Amino acid sequence: MTVRRAVPALAALAFLLLPLLWIEPRTYVTLTVAGLAMGMLLFLVASGLSLIFGLMDVLNFAHGALFSWGAFAGFSAVVLLDRRLGWASAPSPVASLGLLVAAVLAAALVAAALGVLLERVVVRPVYGQHLFQILITLGATIVLEELIRIAWGPNDQVVPLPVAFQGSWDLADVIVLRFPVAAIGLGLLVYVGLQLVLTRTRVGLIVRAGVENGEMVQAMGHDLRRYFTAVFAAGSALAGVGGVMWAFFGQSVRPAMGGEQLIFAFIVVIIGGLGSVTGSLVGALLVSLSYNYVAFLVPKAALGVNMALMVLVLLLRPTGLFGASR
Repeated sequence: MTVRRAVPALAALAFLLLPLLWIEPRTYVTLTVAGLAMGMLLFLVASGLSLIFGLMDVLNFAHGALFSWGAFAGFSAVVLLDRRLGWASAPSPVASLGLLVAAVLAAALVAAALGVLLERVVVRPVYGQHLFQILITLGATIVLEELIRIAWGPNDQVVPLPVAFQGSWDLADVIVLRFPVAAIGLGLLVYVGLQLVLTRTRVGLIVRAGVENGEMVQAMGHDLRRYFTAVFAAGSALAGVGGVMWAFFGQSVRPAMGGEQLIFAFIVVIIGGLGSVTGSLVGALLVSLSYNYVAFLVPKAALGVNMALMVLVLLLRPTGLFGASR
């Protein structure tokens, strides 16, 4: 069993090392660092989608709108703190880190609150009905995006990047940007946290058991609706965190930015396997790195490489790289 579980990871490693045959090593390292950062940002979004889709069997097409709301909430927190305390332009690493943490917390809280409202009002009446879930969450997406346009306006907004995260390091003639390194670190922390919660805590055990046999868990006195609401809120919070980190990465926000990332998030979830946090991480890294490498080697093929990768994985392993066979 251990050998079988290691095969996808070894195949992924071989796939990532293959571009070294055509790309000069220093350029390869630069592309890889940027790809790892993009992958971690995708993981933040896809992991929340995987929790909701894989564990709760809910097709939440409003996940992208929650991504956008998180981005704008974090943007508002940054602007407010910068105006009052000047943290964005302060040279102190403590101020820059504090600004980043405040933006992430604001994004997570706003997205989680919207997730709870969405689950209770919109999603709960259509559990188990995928067609209705698609239609009703698409409708919620339109409403949520219009609310963003009403609150912040329809135009793009510039997101100031804290001074400590600007610039780059020159490591042996390899240029490494600072903020991508922070994004990689945050992504790893989220991955470890999710793994610990799902596999080492009582809450994670109840949620996983509820997915397998909800009636038995209910008979043991646990209110699954509360746990599923909490899972939905956690998944929404991850979408919000992904949104604000992506806003920092691109240094801009716009109302429709979530819809653009939702497609990639679904590709990541399908490649990695439903409900698998490790699968979401590996899938996100494969998607982002393959895009970077192909965009450098054959720019015109960059947009299609992710679809081709998804099709290849589904042909070889229909449940995804780390998905459980049903």
